[in-house]
Amino acid sequence: MGGVRTVLFNYLFAKKHNGTFVLRIEDTDQARYVPGAEEYIFECLNWAGLEPDESPLKPGAYAPYRQSERKPMYRQYAEQLVAQGNAYYAFDTPEELEAMRNALKSPENPSPQYDSKTRMQMRNSLSLPADEVQRLIDAGTPYVIRIKMPENETVHFTDLIRGEIAHETNVVDDKVLLKSDGMPTYHLAVVVDDYLMKITHAFRGEEWLPSAPIHIMLYKYLGWEAEMPQWAHLPLILKPDGNGKLSKRDGDRLGFPVFAMDWLDPKSGELTQGFKEKGFLPEAFVNMLAMLGWSSGTEQEIFTLAELEQAFDMSRVNKSGAKFDYEKAKWYNHQHILRADNQRLASLTKPFMEAAGISITDEQKLAEAIALTKERCHLLSDFVAQAGFFFQAPTAPAWELIKDKWNPAKTEVMQAWVAQLEQQSDWNAESMEQALVQIATDKGVKKGEIMMPLRIMLVGGKFGPGVFDIAQFIGIAETKARVFRGLEAMA
Repeated sequence: MGGVRTVLFNYLFAKKHNGTFVLRIEDTDQARYVPGAEEYIFECLNWAGLEPDESPLKPGAYAPYRQSERKPMYRQYAEQLVAQGNAYYAFDTPEELEAMRNALKSPENPSPQYDSKTRMQMRNSLSLPADEVQRLIDAGTPYVIRIKMPENETVHFTDLIRGEIAHETNVVDDKVLLKSDGMPTYHLAVVVDDYLMKITHAFRGEEWLPSAPIHIMLYKYLGWEAEMPQWAHLPLILKPDGNGKLSKRDGDRLGFPVFAMDWLDPKSGELTQGFKEKGFLPEAFVNMLAMLGWSSGTEQEIFTLAELEQAFDMSRVNKSGAKFDYEKAKWYNHQHILRADNQRLASLTKPFMEAAGISITDEQKLAEAIALTKERCHLLSDFVAQAGFFFQAPTAPAWELIKDKWNPAKTEVMQAWVAQLEQQSDWNAESMEQALVQIATDKGVKKGEIMMPLRIMLVGGKFGPGVFDIAQFIGIAETKARVFRGLEAMA
């Protein structure tokens, strides 16, 4: 959900300013590569209606759009930084790095870093003689390239959400820029690609704020400061109680989705349910995401994507995190269901009906049922309970709600009413009601005493639209069958 919101804000800004919305696949960390993840990203964005102007599927002038396919170009910039003295080769093994951290750990410094205080104690091209460095390289010794962060400097930049931000370089470690497999880290790749692709604005999560000084120094070292994009670091989406970043575990624990669509983990085989499969409309999902951390400055809460494109303004994105409220999310979905075309809703709802064992052979009839029940539905899946009885008799009617007050007079009323219905074929909801009220009055039964039993017989519970609208919809034969079943249960 957080990833889609980041895409959404980038998308809305690009559309608002007639820009180009670029989707780049940043897959340089091959150890974390997940089969199917890229396809999943595109499926989610397609469902949400957030189509990139340029991407691996729609290449533009700055292809390729996968960082793994841009690998050769990163090394030249890493080597340039080394030649300039702004980066260095580091030959330390994992064991040596761990030994350094253990040796320097103290109450004042519980997590020692590879930085200006420790670099000269390690095995790198700053601490070793030049001939030894060359010998190690010629021997094929694995190495990484690290940025050489300056000491005692303050790095400033303007965040479009947070304003002026300052970082002290002394608290930033010498991050790896190029890994031993020749792949860049995010830090080098994002700077090189943003420059070469002429990216003007980049919005990302606030967890990337600590990395900003590294990126700024790379722009400075490479002489690209004038082309540095404007950044915005978006606030976190928080747990419902506001204590910490929302996670998949929170969704599992509290029973709501956090992914846009179902995700099947190819490693564990675990299926995580998404908003789509839960029964959300894509426009409702997008509307809800937009309001997590942004407001229009007006009372309006319901927006189409086109309206969001016009209304979006980065100055109205909040600095603080936004608490996720699943009930509010369902409210957004309900509002969009009310506004949606019934025929479209029928097409989207049919799979939920059929998954519940309810066969739908006529989507037009389903659309008519949706028109009668959409006021009561917050999710597309709600239509199964709220409209399924139009197509399938209830399997377990709540007879216990009416049995204690049943009597022979009510049986006579129902039998007489069904008999009268069978005498002609042009009944409608109004005439059906008039006939039942008249028969009940003649037999000394109040209308209120017969309406609930009829609803239970037709629907199965104390819910649904007008009971005579239901009778008209399902027809005389089905109404008769359900009433007779009810009378048998009351006998």
